Amino acid sequence: MLIQDRIKLIIKANNESPSSFADNIGIKRSNLSHVLSGRNKPSLDFLSKILNSYPSVNASWLVTGVTREGTLKEPEAESAIGSEPSVADPKAIERILIFYKDGTFKSYNPSEQ
Repeated sequence: MLIQDRIKLIIKANNESPSSFADNIGIKRSNLSHVLSGRNKPSLDFLSKILNSYPSVNASWLVTGVTREGTLKEPEAESAIGSEPSVADPKAIERILIFYKDGTFKSYNPSEQ
């Protein structure tokens, strides 16, 4: 997952439009558009504004796509619909992330339950 995809995920998780997201973090809408399209890479200042505005976002994940536990992958919802994955299932759910409208999130690890 590219950095612009992680930024899009933050926007979606907070039920915001790109315009409101840009306004919330204090950048020009055109700057966000250029980052989301892949034309420009986000600057350190840009990333810092995201992290200051959304303190629940993991800085390591935002920058690299990796946390201490490992790579965060997009959930494969289709594989979980209608059946409970087994432990031997290679598509077993590793982690579930729940994003709240206030910018916070929770991470659940089914294997730890």
